Amino acid sequence: MTQGGTSHVTILMAVRNGASYLPEQLQSFAAQTHRNWHLIVSDDGSTDDSRAIIKAFGEQGHAVTILDGPQQGSAANFLSLVLRMPQMVPGPSWIAFSDQDDFWKPERLSAGLAALEQVAPDIPALFCSRLMITDAALVPRHISMLRPSPAGFRNALVQNIAAGSTALFNPAAARLLCEAAQEAGSVVMHDWWAYQLLTGVGGHVVHDDRALVYYRQHGQNFIGSNDTNAARARRFSMLMRGRFRAWMDMNVAALSRSAHRFTPENRAVLEAFVRMRESRLPLRLWRFGRLGIYRQRRIGTLVMWLSVLLGRL
Repeated sequence: MTQGGTSHVTILMAVRNGASYLPEQLQSFAAQTHRNWHLIVSDDGSTDDSRAIIKAFGEQGHAVTILDGPQQGSAANFLSLVLRMPQMVPGPSWIAFSDQDDFWKPERLSAGLAALEQVAPDIPALFCSRLMITDAALVPRHISMLRPSPAGFRNALVQNIAAGSTALFNPAAARLLCEAAQEAGSVVMHDWWAYQLLTGVGGHVVHDDRALVYYRQHGQNFIGSNDTNAARARRFSMLMRGRFRAWMDMNVAALSRSAHRFTPENRAVLEAFVRMRESRLPLRLWRFGRLGIYRQRRIGTLVMWLSVLLGRL
């Protein structure tokens, strides 16, 4: 176990053919100011040198465990890591998600620990931050957008503000994730599911306006940044084609399986959200208006109203 701090952090990283970028990401782990961490990798059938690169990193004295992934996509690979973590890491641990192709600033872990260590230990808590969007060579392009509205379940239902590559969960949240992963089934994105779950149970969320992770934008990103006009146009096209509604179907199914964990208020919100989606116009619009669902920016909320009108949410 790598030492250098009292709080133990388990870094969960899903990998598939990441050899082009893994060396830089692994070295950014080694450069963390908080050094008490253990890296668990789930390799989803890589056919390049990913596994050899990770193995060599472990042989340099770093705490590394390599597992075989389920080969059912990125979200399933991350969930498999969460499911297997209790057997791999005895005792309480924080969880940090990591992509294979990003680069962490040295204070990525220590900033999250400092922000959440004042939270009562029995309260599930999540730390996340903005991203520095870069090109494939890690040359900065722009910082991800500010999050002007508060985190909360009414936001999490329709938007993810907790980028997985920046997410850090305290031990109470880690236990919650490990337990809920057993009942979740399929999810759209592991980080979106985690944000929904944490806010659903009334957990504590801190979003840092600093960019603590360099996020590579390249042709193989699973989701990619949505902070450019071109990306927003792609998202709008997905909305019109019904892709977003299919995502909502999957999210609602996963959340419904864990709704017994939610606060009474958020359980009622989820139930009302389900009824709204099943309603015909104009009842659907009326029910949506009463829910108080919101996205971080006004234009996003307006597009969401359009999606409700067209039955695409």
